[in-house]
Amino acid sequence: MDIEIGAEAKDESFNRRVAITVVVLSIFMGLSQVKDGNIVQAMQQAQSAAVDRWGEYQATKTKLHIDEVALAQTRFMAGLGGARVASATTAEQARLTAEMAKYQTEIPKLRSQAQGFEAQYDALNVHDDQFDASDALISIAVSIAAVAALVEVSAALMASWAFGALGLIMGLAGFLGWSLHSVLLSRLLS
Repeated sequence: MDIEIGAEAKDESFNRRVAITVVVLSIFMGLSQVKDGNIVQAMQQAQSAAVDRWGEYQATKTKLHIDEVALAQTRFMAGLGGARVASATTAEQARLTAEMAKYQTEIPKLRSQAQGFEAQYDALNVHDDQFDASDALISIAVSIAAVAALVEVSAALMASWAFGALGLIMGLAGFLGWSLHSVLLSRLLS
């Protein structure tokens, strides 16, 4: 009778450790998913803003080119048409020159803004990758813990803890903005 009680106590202790492992990892994974979802939204906004700025950059460069061609044409026409045509085109040349100066000022700003949004996207992507790695590692840990509960093998539970610890570290890196990044995991998961 004493032997059976000892075995039951061992089973209960083991099952408690498995249950606590699963609960802790599941809660952490749930919180990580919320944060990761917010990061993905911020990435989408940064990417959208970058695309918008690059579109505006291209449009501004096109307008600059059109005005350069128009200015060349007005200068050509002024040279062919005499004094009357020259005076009529002077105002247009001044307007085109002012527009071109405005575009030449806008172009570097737009490029800089677009590159800034791309850099923001890249920085957010590192943290998204951290949460993705955390999710994968914790999912593996929970799966191994489930197997450990079925077969009651301590080595399986310890393997679960190892994967869970790695998952927690990657998740904390995402939460705390650490630069910890696994290129191998990112390539496997992308």
